[in-house]
Amino acid sequence: MEEIQAEKAPASIGPFSQAIKDGDRIFVSGQGPVDPESGEVVSENIGEQTAQTLENINTVLEAAECSLDDVVKATVFVTDMDNYDEINEVYGEYMSDPYPARSAFEVRDLPIDIGVEIEVIATTN
Repeated sequence: MEEIQAEKAPASIGPFSQAIKDGDRIFVSGQGPVDPESGEVVSENIGEQTAQTLENINTVLEAAECSLDDVVKATVFVTDMDNYDEINEVYGEYMSDPYPARSAFEVRDLPIDIGVEIEVIATTN
């Protein structure tokens, strides 16, 4: 098991790694729409939040010598399922065919005041 730490991605806000490499899999912890330079949430707009979240995930994956093209599974957490279509639209712009397996859940709250958090599993093959 190896910790993956991307300096250009937001730091973890608890006792967990940004990602862990285990064999040929990269497990990326939930990422949100935090600007890595300012430490602030990028916007209240859910589309902009989704884009920043996926940019942060890609930065972590790049530290593991992968990219969003290597994602095999994604889990999306949203605080309001009314935002699902807009999140889906932005997600589709970042992910490529064949799309990863995915699940999405509406949650009551997230660790910081954001509308979306995404975690992924990628392969190094």
